[in-house]
Amino acid sequence: MPSLNVALVTARAARGLDEDEPPLHLALQKAGCTVQIAEWDDAKMDWASFDIALLRSAWDYAERVTEFLLWVERASRLTQILNPLSVVRWNTDKHYLAQLAAAGVAIVPSAFVEPGEEAGLAVQNFLASHAQAEIVVKPAIGAGSRDAQRHRRTDAPTAVAHVKRLLDANRSALLQPYMERVDRDGETALMFFEGKFSHAIRKGPLLPAGAPATKGLFAAETITPRVPGADEMRVAERALAAIPSGAPLYARVDLIRDEKGSPCLLELELTEPSLFFGHAAESADRFTAAVLRWFQRHGK
Repeated sequence: MPSLNVALVTARAARGLDEDEPPLHLALQKAGCTVQIAEWDDAKMDWASFDIALLRSAWDYAERVTEFLLWVERASRLTQILNPLSVVRWNTDKHYLAQLAAAGVAIVPSAFVEPGEEAGLAVQNFLASHAQAEIVVKPAIGAGSRDAQRHRRTDAPTAVAHVKRLLDANRSALLQPYMERVDRDGETALMFFEGKFSHAIRKGPLLPAGAPATKGLFAAETITPRVPGADEMRVAERALAAIPSGAPLYARVDLIRDEKGSPCLLELELTEPSLFFGHAAESADRFTAAVLRWFQRHGK
């Protein structure tokens, strides 16, 4: 197979912050690829010079989603963007959770509040439907836990103000109950390449009660390797099977357990997820092999 010229797509603000980049860069080079770190909004970048552009740390897309999707569309005419435009369009907006729930995937209970709707009524109705839980408010289009906060039930006005801020900025809000078992068990994130399980990690809890939203590009995380349970594997595989375009080149499935201990989907990360290569031996090599196989099947 000829040497491929591969772009690892990042954002200016993410330079030097992506812990996946060094092991992936090395794995691609070992496989004979030429690798360049490229900022997605660099107007001088010649995307046609790359065989593949891997979306890796374009972590500022959420606040510039229209611009970002237009770039993915333009760049897709010049090179192979992975994951592809159809997947990115679907996955960048968490309204996909409703589609997955309709397909029978167990998700964290989720309610959306749209611009023009009344924030106070939405929060009131949500708290009434989840009588024991605190409330998590986050933007429907968001990344890195930015603009996401956990609100105590006794401080509903703060949750209402949070929702209103999002709506006033013409952003849809997502309401979810805070699953208390995450404080003990953390999250399980399962990585899949070509629809096949690669490895998993445990994330510690990210949203302390009453804490402000992160001011950084992403919230700090505590990561350790994890062996997923059989029940977690079943939910993850069902989520992948429900993706409208089928399982993509790479996917990360984030799960937490509900009050009964059953795993449910928190997010399905298909656009620019961290894949935690540093926590699983040879995972960067497995990912690289999957990229090369993909190019053999689909590349220009």
